[in-house]
Amino acid sequence: MNEFKVKLKRGVQMKEIPFSEIEGLQVGHARNLAGPTGVTVIISKAGAAVGVDVRGGAPSTRETDLLKPVNLVQEAHAVFLAGGSAFGLDAGAGIMQYLEEKGIGFDVQVTRVPVVCGAVLFDLALGDHRIRPDKEMGYQACLNAEAEDSAQGNVGAGTGASVGKIHGMDRAMKSGLGTYAMAWKNLKVGALVAVNCLGQVIDPHTGEKLAGPLSEDKKTVLDTEEIMLDAFADKQNLFSGNTTIGVVATNGRFTKTEATKLASMAHNGYARTMRPAHTMYDGDTIFAMSTGDMEADLSVVGFLAANAMEKAVVAAIKNAGTLCGLPSYQERRQW
Repeated sequence: MNEFKVKLKRGVQMKEIPFSEIEGLQVGHARNLAGPTGVTVIISKAGAAVGVDVRGGAPSTRETDLLKPVNLVQEAHAVFLAGGSAFGLDAGAGIMQYLEEKGIGFDVQVTRVPVVCGAVLFDLALGDHRIRPDKEMGYQACLNAEAEDSAQGNVGAGTGASVGKIHGMDRAMKSGLGTYAMAWKNLKVGALVAVNCLGQVIDPHTGEKLAGPLSEDKKTVLDTEEIMLDAFADKQNLFSGNTTIGVVATNGRFTKTEATKLASMAHNGYARTMRPAHTMYDGDTIFAMSTGDMEADLSVVGFLAANAMEKAVVAAIKNAGTLCGLPSYQERRQW
């Protein structure tokens, strides 16, 4: 593991840890490469305070109304991310079945109703659009969560993810799923994200364009914002097929309301790495999960969550492999 240095004062170092090491969480993936598409589920069997912040203009989500501070339910038992656009929300039914079989959920006397929230991204333009996450795939992701899984790249919700589609899929690049988590003393903060943005992804520490729309000769990553400026008067829906969805988690103890603020702060990680972020053609969404009893300041956990998210976005690009003819960051480095 590498060490992540927080530049607050000399000598402060954060230890890098697996995302699944955050207390109370299990992470599982399922995929179908013929899609290609997939599901990632983050399970909290004991229940977690969960908040959400949706910034993009074209979201597709499940049960996010339950997370509003004014509503009754205070804990969720799973958050899932999936491909398949709105069709992929079907994966939630399989996750509910798995949790109900385990006796996990909100007690309604006759049974327990699992609270399962989720969001999906658009990956239908890559491969066979008729193959989407469904109930069976959601259930399989839960089964896979019973064993520790730290896979990244073309896995789970990132299986069919791509970036830089403003000039069409022929000049887009492959993206995927990335994670990053850190610990400072007993405090743990992490992020998991499936990157499927309209624009290019940059490394905020070096300024390098990691992935995005390619030039006609496919040798250069172009600047999406410049392309959009040149077509500023064009109001056609030329940029559909996007959305980056992610989760930040901590063993810090927070309420549902505070978790919502944490999700909001984590969006800074999107803004630092994706240019542009939060467009009307993205459904950019972040969930925040609080799973532990560690006393922690929300502002501190918030900036750590943003830092973890930016590193998870970069990891999603660097760990993705070429698929369905879309070149990856790894492939471009060999050109």
